[in-house]
Amino acid sequence: MTDKKNNENWVVYILECSDNTLYTGITNNLEKRLLQHNTGTEGAKYTRARRPVKCVYNEEQKNRSDATKRELIIKKLSRVEKLKLINSM
Repeated sequence: MTDKKNNENWVVYILECSDNTLYTGITNNLEKRLLQHNTGTEGAKYTRARRPVKCVYNEEQKNRSDATKRELIIKKLSRVEKLKLINSM
């Protein structure tokens, strides 16, 4: 028997907030997570004050560990580098 949690695809995403700032995160359900960022209190505290947000970039990773590592790499990029990444999609 396979553990479904370990086989879920994870996504690293970048959101553009209403104030034009960028937010990077990970999830295993991008549609649900985007809804959380734009409504209610389950979205990140950072995005709650900058609604609405829209997803401008995403890339799949094979597991949570890889997604977390990639998220940290993207978070360390400058804004210009993040915009280049977004435009390369």
